[in-house]
Amino acid sequence: MNNTLMRGLKISAAAIAAITAVTALTGCAKESTPTPTAESITIYSGRSEDLIAPLLEAFTEETGIEIEVRYAGSAELAAQILEEGSNVQADVFFSQDAGALGALTEAGLFKTLDSDITDLVDAKYRAADNTWVGVSGRSRVLSYNPELIDAADLPTSIFDLADPAWKGKIGIAPSNASFQSFVTAMRVIDGEAATTEWLTAMKENAVIFEKNGQILEAVEAGEITAGLINHYYWFERAAEVGEENMKSEMAWFEAGDVGNLVNVAGVGVLSDNAAAVTFAKWLLGETAQKFFVEKTSEYSLTGIPAQAWLPALDTIASPEIDLSALAPLAETLELIRNAGLTD
Repeated sequence: MNNTLMRGLKISAAAIAAITAVTALTGCAKESTPTPTAESITIYSGRSEDLIAPLLEAFTEETGIEIEVRYAGSAELAAQILEEGSNVQADVFFSQDAGALGALTEAGLFKTLDSDITDLVDAKYRAADNTWVGVSGRSRVLSYNPELIDAADLPTSIFDLADPAWKGKIGIAPSNASFQSFVTAMRVIDGEAATTEWLTAMKENAVIFEKNGQILEAVEAGEITAGLINHYYWFERAAEVGEENMKSEMAWFEAGDVGNLVNVAGVGVLSDNAAAVTFAKWLLGETAQKFFVEKTSEYSLTGIPAQAWLPALDTIASPEIDLSALAPLAETLELIRNAGLTD
């Protein structure tokens, strides 16, 4: 398989159908290809090439195992894996979020991971049946420009952003997997009606972006007052321009608010290739966990301390939710599309 780079994909109707029709799609057959040897693995990665290519290079350097990667959105790749079914062309799915992983667990496509892998992280950051494991964590935050709003005037709940006073002032990225998982969490915690109402309000109030980084750029430039992003985007920019040159700041909502969702990037093994299991365990080892902390400003899930300027993971006032409950992605995508936030 040739390396393929897939960027900027939007969730298609086919993707939604693929995730919805799990039983039918897992039985689909495709033309077979040679099974990779134990010295190579094929990864479908919902994490971007810019973010993890150096990490994958380090894995090959340490283990000698070669990697071929296909990059795309996590939901898009989950749909593709469902379509490929028992004839899946990947050994590992490296997802940006727990929701896409859960969709494949429900389809029965992951191999069960041994406890020597899953026990490396807290139970709330892995599948209950050990079919996937989180490898890094991130918090949803409100990035805001203090020149445009005082900290004392910030919303205490994400639902406050539905107020017409926020029209044209708040940025969101509805085609982004992290936003979609957050909306799924809102559905689980606050119900479908409340979620639909909030999304409808976002159609009126929000400025739409494709990526979290674009939201932060707009906040920094004063084009919008605030935006919903993952915390590490702020630190990526701070590393580039200097923290003293950052114009925006980060805030969390009140304790337990769904806007503070802590989600994980994680992996599931799709084949019997032993090297795939090696990769999953390696991601929870010292090299990878330090990479997530030091290079991407994410949270280690094995106990390595976060960057000094970040609150500790266990101090974030995130909502109580089983991340496996983020699996019903198709319904979320439908709600987002029906609200007019995506095509």
